[in-house]
Amino acid sequence: MARTLPSLTVSEQLSSQNKPPFPSLALYVQGSEVLLRRHQVSRPHNAGTGLIVAPCQLATLWRAPGDRAGEGGLSLCLTMQLTQLDGECLLHLFSFLDKDSRRSLSLTCRWLRRVFLEPCLWSLLRFSSPCQLRRDNYVLGPSLRRLAVCWYSSRVKVCNVEDWRKSSFQKDICSKHQSLVSSFLARVCHTCPNLLSLTLAGCGHISDQDVIDVLHSCRRLRVLRLENCVRISDRVLQAVAGPQGDGLLKVQVDFCRNVTQAGLQTVRESRPAIQLSAERSAGMIPDSRPDEATQLGRTLQRVLQFS
Repeated sequence: MARTLPSLTVSEQLSSQNKPPFPSLALYVQGSEVLLRRHQVSRPHNAGTGLIVAPCQLATLWRAPGDRAGEGGLSLCLTMQLTQLDGECLLHLFSFLDKDSRRSLSLTCRWLRRVFLEPCLWSLLRFSSPCQLRRDNYVLGPSLRRLAVCWYSSRVKVCNVEDWRKSSFQKDICSKHQSLVSSFLARVCHTCPNLLSLTLAGCGHISDQDVIDVLHSCRRLRVLRLENCVRISDRVLQAVAGPQGDGLLKVQVDFCRNVTQAGLQTVRESRPAIQLSAERSAGMIPDSRPDEATQLGRTLQRVLQFS
């Protein structure tokens, strides 16, 4: 099966007396943005020919003012391959696709792969689970402005359990993803210096140092949102109140149980211009360390239970 690429077909109705200027490629792009979303990408039978992308056609009809049907008209048909569009038009087309669709389309040829790897295409990234950070369907670069990792799942409850309270089964669940967000934030520190907004929700394994490193490396950061990140404590608020938080305009630390009222007050006094939000953070029960007596009691209880 031969490899085929989508084509754009434009039909013009031109008048011999009054010819309009030739339409620009930007019009083609704006007109085909919805059709491009309906591309069906499938893998061919013979490996090595890449992916087959279903053809996409766009037809427009122009008629000179005063012309009636069938009078003085000349039809002109122009067929163009998608790869014949310039880089700016392809970037505009790619901007309407999600991460997986962009990657699938980039596997059809080298030219579309170059467009996929263009840093300016990736100014916004949003992930709905830490496991998505493992995929190769996105590009980190200096053009990234807004980043969100929001995990709303029942597994977050397991991650939020204090380490000394976790069972072996719970620890095994957390071991599969506990370092994903931290490693990803380390990459952001090295490759995304122009980040403006960072949102982390349900990331129970990130530490204070992970967020402090982002504040230190991304000095243009304006918005910091932390929600249900149980390991975040007053250390982050101290960094916000210090020199690393000079550019911040808005800070949210909602449902972070290890944030105290004293840490919030420090930010309010040092940075009165920052819009600070802390829904239920200072009123939650913080983490605690078990004393030796409690540990011994739990050990005896388990021995008696299994004996």
